Amino acid sequence: MSTPPPPLEPVDETWDRALCVVAHPDDLEFGSAAAVARWTGQGKTVGYCMVTSGEAGIDGLEPRECRRVREAEQISSAALVGVPEVTFLGLPDGVLEYGVGLREAIALEVRRFRPDIVVTGNFRETWGGRNLNQADHIAVGRAVVDAVRDAGNRWVFPDQLTAGLEPWGGVREVWAAGSPQSTHGVDTTDTFDAGVASLEAHAAYIDGLGWEHFDPREFLEGFARQAGQRMGVALAASFEVFPMGFGE
Repeated sequence: MSTPPPPLEPVDETWDRALCVVAHPDDLEFGSAAAVARWTGQGKTVGYCMVTSGEAGIDGLEPRECRRVREAEQISSAALVGVPEVTFLGLPDGVLEYGVGLREAIALEVRRFRPDIVVTGNFRETWGGRNLNQADHIAVGRAVVDAVRDAGNRWVFPDQLTAGLEPWGGVREVWAAGSPQSTHGVDTTDTFDAGVASLEAHAAYIDGLGWEHFDPREFLEGFARQAGQRMGVALAASFEVFPMGFGE
């Protein structure tokens, strides 16, 4: 008989600004957009940063047109959960590699946005079973953790420090959404519908996947109820928390 997963602790929500950095349009909507809706509803400022535009994500669309469609869908999706700012870094979809270049691009966005919290996606090798994670997700998540540290060091990527831009070492934690090693959660019971709507806004992408009878609400509810059970609430989003303080 398998051991049930431990309870999820509520994340610390005593912050004002969060930057969400993920590989593709739709990554946030497959699980954590309802948490974003909760935070913006509390009056917090949340920004989105897409490392790619997901231009390799729809087999029936050539990349230039796919980029246009997916960027438009992401902007509309973000607005539904109260996020007015979406940045697209324009790195190539499907072939991202962890390295200095990726860290540099993300560090610049951290320095520009100056968040208290940075949210990314699961960057473990799997989703907790035999389903392997996608290479772009792993590369971006690893780079996010290191780029947050880079952003606070004046002597790392010093060429960025022009026109008044300064180092930013104020990120308290990085939260990886949907990690199989999640220890914390966010109650999304009251904002779940907004999260569903934000996923539904990616209609062209969902159609392009060819998933017959895919129901965004049913898909999201399955994971949200599992996380909710671990928090003692109806619905929740789960996160693995990485403290960014020295030696933590």
